[in-house]
Amino acid sequence: MRPRLADVARMAGVDVSTASRVLRGEESQRIRPETRERILESARSLDYSPNTLAQGLRTSRSRTLGLIVPQLDNPVFASAIRGAEKSSARHGYSLLIAHRESGATDAVYHRLSHGNRADGLLVASLDDDALLREELESTHTPFVLLNRQLSGSPYCVVLDSRAAAAIAVDHLAQMGHKRIAHLAGRPGGFNAGERLAGYRDGLKRHGIPFDPKLVAVAGYTAEGGADAMRSLLALKPTAVLGATLVTAAGAMALLHEAGLQIPRDISVMGLHDAPVATMLYPQLTSVKMPTELMGEIASDLLIDLLNGGTPQPVAPLAPDGLVIRASTGPAPR
Repeated sequence: MRPRLADVARMAGVDVSTASRVLRGEESQRIRPETRERILESARSLDYSPNTLAQGLRTSRSRTLGLIVPQLDNPVFASAIRGAEKSSARHGYSLLIAHRESGATDAVYHRLSHGNRADGLLVASLDDDALLREELESTHTPFVLLNRQLSGSPYCVVLDSRAAAAIAVDHLAQMGHKRIAHLAGRPGGFNAGERLAGYRDGLKRHGIPFDPKLVAVAGYTAEGGADAMRSLLALKPTAVLGATLVTAAGAMALLHEAGLQIPRDISVMGLHDAPVATMLYPQLTSVKMPTELMGEIASDLLIDLLNGGTPQPVAPLAPDGLVIRASTGPAPR
């Protein structure tokens, strides 16, 4: 039979209410450290886990977080999910994951917060600000944004995409590239703007004039990356920076199809890094970003908020550094 709280209390030699307070994480000064440790050891010995459903009925809290992502096949979001799961488990929360494509009209936010009774939401979204704000405000549920900002919403955890794009351009410029194209994200989007700004920062630092014709909108899909790369071929860039690993992979597929050799004819880079970068041919040079840490910090922040805390805003998370592989080389002579 599944062990009960009463079994833990009996083994530890305490009453049920004392065992309950310790296992809920209450830091009561009236419980001696040795008693607390005895209760925890009894719970471990019996393999006891709290009945979160029963707790939720008593407290109107489910100890569940909902996490919404716009893409399931994007390694950035997979990494953020791992970080959020690590934090949730550490705090005794469960994590529900839902997929919502950009521009969709389904009620995923409301379903998680009301139907599934998630206490709070972690939200990664490619929707425009107006739509996202309307959806979130209608849930009346605490939330933290992942890798984007929203006016009037103080709780977000973002990556320093501007610094990452500048690092990428630095790498290409130092190898002699002057015609560096950029596969940009969604026009008007927070991250797209940050990456474009970083791209321009890098060009300026190396005295390379900005040419708007070398910027093509790719969005966040491999198909978008291929289409944007196709539109740039006539301009003969010697290097291209994809706003994401996925769009860079799409560009590489198009370049292979066009008979161009990477990096002899053109160098390719992407922002973010994941094992799939080593599965491409040639292996993709990238700027590594702390995406798992982003998910973990966002979950920590949300749980702090749910517990009545007033967390401070989180500064953008700096890139982890350049990962040089075979897709970049000197500019063609």
